[in-house]
Amino acid sequence: MSDAIPAKPLEIGLLFFPGMTQLDVTGPFEVFARLPNARVHLLWKRIEPVVSDVGLPLVPTTTFADCPDLDVLCVGGGPGQVAVMDDDELLAFLRDKGGSARYLTSVCAGSLMLGGAGLLDGYRSACHWLLADQLAAFGAIPVDERVVVDRNRISGGGVTAGIDFGFQVAALLCGEEVARRLQLFLEYQPQPPFDITVQNAPAELLRDIRTAAATMVRERAEAGRRALAKRAARKPEAA
Repeated sequence: MSDAIPAKPLEIGLLFFPGMTQLDVTGPFEVFARLPNARVHLLWKRIEPVVSDVGLPLVPTTTFADCPDLDVLCVGGGPGQVAVMDDDELLAFLRDKGGSARYLTSVCAGSLMLGGAGLLDGYRSACHWLLADQLAAFGAIPVDERVVVDRNRISGGGVTAGIDFGFQVAALLCGEEVARRLQLFLEYQPQPPFDITVQNAPAELLRDIRTAAATMVRERAEAGRRALAKRAARKPEAA
């Protein structure tokens, strides 16, 4: 894609919800908010503080009712995803604005929310490694990559992958040169202090984390089953 300032404003929406993991979307926000001619909407049902999973208050800027048509809709994850999977209003909003967005995107377990809304059937998708195998229940194809692009669906893996994801989306929207300049300006030069990944972690450590997360993983899977049951119940009405 050639580099160019968009002729009309880029409308970018980032979903907020109680219990979200804020870095899933605030990482991409740092990139998106600096794109030329971009308007970033922090979306929730009401303009009132939303508290993240670790207690950080966040303030939405745009209600679902006032949300414009979007070039990009980005959905993050977090423990609050369990409740969201039962939230008919929120899932309907994702189907409406996500279904018409130029790019429908997610970071971490946000892909499960898109799956619950019926928006990932047949699409390749990333997710947090603890939860990626739940994607298949929604008809999605789990992919063990940091950023996955499948047609107009773009997904990042767990939490910090949202920063890599943000630059890749920026390149698609405004060209590689704009994204490169932003990456340099934001000094994105990862040098993690520990060489520890899912691929090289000791088996014992992976077992410990999976054991500690077992209740959370089970709750997410149960929430996904409820969302799928609602989808199945809607299909005769749609027909």
